[in-house]
Amino acid sequence: MMKAVGVIVEYNPFHNGHAYHLQAAKETAHADIAVAVMSGNFLQRGEPALISKWYRTKMALLNGVDIVLELPYRFATQKAETFANGAISILDAIGCHSLCFGSESGDISSFLETVDYLDRHKDRFDENIKMNIKSGVSYPKALSLSFQSLSSPENLLSLDKPNNILGFHYVKALNQQNSSIIPLTVKRKNADYHDEHFATETIASATSIRKALFSAKEKNSSIEQYVPDASSTLLKEYLAVYGNFHEWENYWSYLRYRLLHISPEELREIYEVEEGIEHRLIAAALDSSNFKEFMQKIKTKRYTWTRLQRICVHILTNTKKAEMKSTPEKAAYLRLLGMTKNGKEYLNKYKSQFSLPLISKLSAYKGNDIFLDIRASRVYSFGLENQTRDNLLRQEYKQPPIYIE
Repeated sequence: MMKAVGVIVEYNPFHNGHAYHLQAAKETAHADIAVAVMSGNFLQRGEPALISKWYRTKMALLNGVDIVLELPYRFATQKAETFANGAISILDAIGCHSLCFGSESGDISSFLETVDYLDRHKDRFDENIKMNIKSGVSYPKALSLSFQSLSSPENLLSLDKPNNILGFHYVKALNQQNSSIIPLTVKRKNADYHDEHFATETIASATSIRKALFSAKEKNSSIEQYVPDASSTLLKEYLAVYGNFHEWENYWSYLRYRLLHISPEELREIYEVEEGIEHRLIAAALDSSNFKEFMQKIKTKRYTWTRLQRICVHILTNTKKAEMKSTPEKAAYLRLLGMTKNGKEYLNKYKSQFSLPLISKLSAYKGNDIFLDIRASRVYSFGLENQTRDNLLRQEYKQPPIYIE
């Protein structure tokens, strides 16, 4: 029997910290293969991925992942709870034995005890969250404050750290879905999630790597010691093929056009546009010359930068509330992006037992969720110049799953 460990990732881009986590996941789980559920072209923090999902898939496969499955747009561009539910449902459907995630804690017992504790105090915890949100703070801050008002046992988790929060929601999702997957965690090494500067000689956060890539005169020269050779090679190749990396500024003119050619009433139909923020968005678009300036104008205490970026993604992709209404906890399909020889062996051996359909061709599946993925990929291609845009646009339909011997 082949044992699979699951990892939930974005690989934006794949760096040495990811390599450490992946190796530790396989060793800790005593796994034969690693299955990655990876966000598509738009990410949980409301950002376009640095490079396309196909290049990030290749990075993953060349660095030790055996199967890469896409986390649908419906889940990938959502708050932590929804993001976690979608990813866990995919790992469960493909038969993973365990899940291993990185955390600031590094102690799985603290996650298990925290989830159990909050489950037993759910009504009070949820009420505290609502009260804190009414006071004008963001949801993540409300979560942290509500937890602090409850916590007293010694071995509870710190819920003011980004990876601890994600890990908490992974374990919570496992419980809610009655999954048999065993949760495991490894302590994050050196660099913090949001670090913008290089912390050590070999480990750096994806945030600091992206910052260096966008600021460097030679786009790849300053990050090579922080990424595996395969990642460095593929980043250079992406630049050579497509001429640019993707960032929000590439999409600013399209977002601004959308905001200046839509009525407030129409804007209110877009997913996550709530509480009259449509007027603030339109006014800021009229008076901003770039995306960063726009974001600084719309930022409030109640709305985190991440939530605002997710709203912008939904505006850019024209994702409406009616399409996302009653988002299910579980994914509807397994979109295969790539596999190794070992991954192919696992799929051939167990695919008849999967609880969701495995999709390797877009034509093999019809449904609203996958149309959201297709539309997001179409919009993502507009972050490139005209001559390279069509190539990426066609890839969504013509690219078979990537295979690495």
